[in-house]
Amino acid sequence: MGHVLSLLVEDKPGLLTRVAGLFARRGFNIESLAVGKTEIPGLSRITVVVDVEGQPLEQVTKQLNKLINVLKIVELEPEQSVQREHMLIKVRVDNATRSQILEAANLFRARVVDVVTDALVIEVTGDTAKTRALLKVLEPYGVKEIAQSGLLAIGRGSKSISERINKV
Repeated sequence: MGHVLSLLVEDKPGLLTRVAGLFARRGFNIESLAVGKTEIPGLSRITVVVDVEGQPLEQVTKQLNKLINVLKIVELEPEQSVQREHMLIKVRVDNATRSQILEAANLFRARVVDVVTDALVIEVTGDTAKTRALLKVLEPYGVKEIAQSGLLAIGRGSKSISERINKV
């Protein structure tokens, strides 16, 4: 997996486009992107996973810091953060496979959120390894569709990214 960056930004139209464009112009691939409001009104958090392929991440963070609406950037190391994905998986079922698929979902602490005669929709939340492992178990039954969120990540401990904002 690439580098996980958490950006605290002012909630302004067009900012996400400028952030994504900055990565694209430097040839960096965005593997995952999630955006949402924070505990502070008017501020949003962008969690981006970027593959820099041996290039220095520092040049991107310097450019991001130049964007007027970007208040703070933190790289979240896996050991010092909580990182989760959310995935919905529609899988083909029949009378012979239904119980096996339900058992697999149960083993991964996933939930069945929709049931029809020939398919189930399973919701799973967890680290990337867990979501990928469940997907691998379900593939032989016939995965019909997948929808997943970008990675969500937050630092461990009592400190917050919004503490000591440099650019206010």
